[in-house]
Amino acid sequence: MSKVWGAARFILAHAWATDRRRLVVATSLMAVGYLSAPLVGIALGALTDATVAADVSLAVSIGVAVALLLVLELMMGHFAHLTYFELGDLQQAALTDEVAAITHGGAGLAQFDRPEFAQRLTVVTEGLLRVRVALESTLQLGGLVLQVLATTAVLAVVEPWLALLPLAAVPPVLLADRAQKVLDVARDASAQDVQRSRHLVEIATTGSSAKEVRLFRAAAPLAARQRAAWGASTDRLAAAHARSATLRAAGQVWFALAYGAAVLLVVREALTGAGSAGQVVLVVTLAVQVSVQVSGALALLGALQGVGRTVEHIEALRATSAGPDGADPDGADAAVSWAAGPAAAVHEGEAVPAGAAVPDGAAVPDGAVPVRLARGLRLEDVTFTYPGKDVPVLRGVSLDVPAGSTLALVGENGAGKSTLVKILCGLYRPTSGRVLVDGVDLATLSDAAWQARVATLFQDFARFQLRVRDDVGTGRVEALDDDAALAGALDRARATSLVDAMPDGLDTLLGTAYADGRDLSGGQWQTLGLARTLMREDPLLVVLDEPAAALDPTAEHALFERFVVHADASRAAAGAITCFVSHRFSTVRDADQIVVLDGGVIVESGDHAALVAQGGTYAELFALQAEAYS
Repeated sequence: MSKVWGAARFILAHAWATDRRRLVVATSLMAVGYLSAPLVGIALGALTDATVAADVSLAVSIGVAVALLLVLELMMGHFAHLTYFELGDLQQAALTDEVAAITHGGAGLAQFDRPEFAQRLTVVTEGLLRVRVALESTLQLGGLVLQVLATTAVLAVVEPWLALLPLAAVPPVLLADRAQKVLDVARDASAQDVQRSRHLVEIATTGSSAKEVRLFRAAAPLAARQRAAWGASTDRLAAAHARSATLRAAGQVWFALAYGAAVLLVVREALTGAGSAGQVVLVVTLAVQVSVQVSGALALLGALQGVGRTVEHIEALRATSAGPDGADPDGADAAVSWAAGPAAAVHEGEAVPAGAAVPDGAAVPDGAVPVRLARGLRLEDVTFTYPGKDVPVLRGVSLDVPAGSTLALVGENGAGKSTLVKILCGLYRPTSGRVLVDGVDLATLSDAAWQARVATLFQDFARFQLRVRDDVGTGRVEALDDDAALAGALDRARATSLVDAMPDGLDTLLGTAYADGRDLSGGQWQTLGLARTLMREDPLLVVLDEPAAALDPTAEHALFERFVVHADASRAAAGAITCFVSHRFSTVRDADQIVVLDGGVIVESGDHAALVAQGGTYAELFALQAEAYS
């Protein structure tokens, strides 16, 4: 039961914070409606006695009162529904935003690599769909408690023993609590099978993968695996539902016996002359109401227990993605410093918040992001191990990257290149060791302040099926409606002609996932992805992580040519470091520093000429590619 009350407290506190006026109105209307029900029972008893006594005037008056009470009972609930439904929608939206903030508000992305985190996120996202009705359930349960108290008081006046009737609802409530726990355990155990089933359905129905499924004749085995995963989930849940239903039924049978005994007690007293016919009608009416109240409460308890489970997972997500001290490492100050941007003025002698940008010439305190890199980046004995894994992906990586230089990372798949890039971007934090930005530990900087100065284009770049301005403008969210800034980024990415050819220009909807938007080729999506990267006009770190892996050499050259122009401008403006990962050595040969990774360690480092002369791994790989091209 603690989960129910915890969920109710959470929902009411959240509703109060969201819109207290709507909450007060809904609560008042429901209280009037729920209190009308026991008053109807009292009025019907009085109506029966007036009728037996042939008091027509009194009977008519009471009949009118019964009608008014019934109208109040029906209408107040309806008007309350209009109010709390709107409030529930607002709560669901706010909680969805909160979960998104929790998910992306931690120290990095490492939590996404933990299976238990992914499973918890699945449970939460499913649970959020039920949060909208949680407020309704909470208010209705509160109304039923108020109704039960009023009903108990009336029954006690008629017959003191009848005051015990509501206590007969305790065993059904306890059994319902146990029944819900059975379902919760089964849902948690089924989360992995549900994820697998959804993934297989997505593979079979998504255009990018459906072509391979058809060509490889893989539909049948994939469907078999999906059925197996879904079957395992449904079998587990079906067994849990059967056990849960049995427990609930046992509780309802118990209450039915208690209800029958109460009615028989009052009827017996009426037959012996100790009570009136009106009292029999009153008790029968109220007993029926108690029965309805108990069955309704049991259903609401189940709903609130489900919400309580979701609340527990939200709290666990918050704890998982918080910093070591339990606080959000970004916090409000980080959002302010990000919004303020790198041009925020800092006057001599003023304190600078951690994570704020510091202009040239100002003293750079610990934890501040400089406007311009003076020394560059330094990695000191950086090791990284993914959560839940025993083998490090990076081991003891030490590296100096001077300001304004270009760094190329090469190596076989799984060598640790992309992981190292994500550490530099502040998306992962080293398991041990540290990264210094102009001598300041990156871990002490605000994630938001540093990442606001990073421009990236990854191999698996995002394809936002939104408007063009949203897809590109996400690179600098404060410029979503700045057509001049968007046009500049599109021009630098040589994507102006692509957008000009679209029917609604920047407001053209992209993709066909949920609407009839403009479908794009892979290269066109990539061009818009580059424009999104180029929205960052003053980055300190510019990253290209194998975005050209699927391109032919000509297209790759054109992409890098556009990228290099922006990188050169960023280097001149802010001493930016350019880092790119590529398997094509014709691309990396002009880098100031080429680092060869193997098994998570640096095996070679230097410029192209030095590494070729060294005759090691880089020289061998370069010769193999040169021979293939020749």
